[in-house]
Amino acid sequence: MIVLTEWKTQVEQALETFMNRLEAPDRLREAMLYSLDAGGKRVRPALIYAVLDAYGVDRKTGDATAAALEMIHTYSLIHDDLPAMDDDDMRRGRPTNHIEFDEATAILAGDALLTNAFTCLLETMAAAEVKVKLLERLAAAAGAAGMVGGQLDDMLGERGGISDAEELESIHRRKTGALLIFAVEAGGILAGVADEDLEQLKRYGRHLGIAFQIQDDILDVTGDADKIGKPVGSDEGNDKATYPKLLGLDGAKRALAAQVTAANEAIEALSVEATPLKDLLDFVVKRDH
Repeated sequence: MIVLTEWKTQVEQALETFMNRLEAPDRLREAMLYSLDAGGKRVRPALIYAVLDAYGVDRKTGDATAAALEMIHTYSLIHDDLPAMDDDDMRRGRPTNHIEFDEATAILAGDALLTNAFTCLLETMAAAEVKVKLLERLAAAAGAAGMVGGQLDDMLGERGGISDAEELESIHRRKTGALLIFAVEAGGILAGVADEDLEQLKRYGRHLGIAFQIQDDILDVTGDADKIGKPVGSDEGNDKATYPKLLGLDGAKRALAAQVTAANEAIEALSVEATPLKDLLDFVVKRDH
């Protein structure tokens, strides 16, 4: 997907520009960059650029917001991998941050990425009221009612505590979906879209987020460890609730198809021909890593 590569390159350049100006102790900077530069699909920033492309707005408008979003996503991965959380030793095919450095440094690197993300977002080329709206939305998406709360409920639900797909979906709408929904909403805010389109973008983001998680769960069963960057079957080994576990592999694939249909319906309801959003949705459900 050529355009995804373009979006990925753009946000990585924006991250490099911001990090080059950031004052930080050498070891802390090294730990932050270790995880920021670990690769990844950059789907969240790509969603911002996809919306801007769909509405004919200069991608540079979204650079600071896209970089801030990727910083928050990266902080969440560093903390998720810690022994007190998922206790993972590998991420994207190499040692996790706390293995490469140490637990204290990893925690502080995550803290720095989270807090400095909001400094980065304030560099967005937009009016003050737009920046305030973006700050409010991002804080809500990343915080207690969003990603962090979803992560806690996911941890509490381990060891057989989640018994149905509806409860699992509620968790992942926050843990995985909140930042994805923010991404398309942020793109819409920066593009100045009408309220009707903004609602459809958020609807698209909600279904994309669940589709993303279902595909992750499926890859944990059927994927290639070299491609997904972690051992296949790690979710089952940790007795995590997943869509294949609750619905069976075929049931999970049907649930994925239903989310894709709903996301496509949201795209069709937009006032523009949003081909970039269709392409991203297609990538998310067909990816092998």
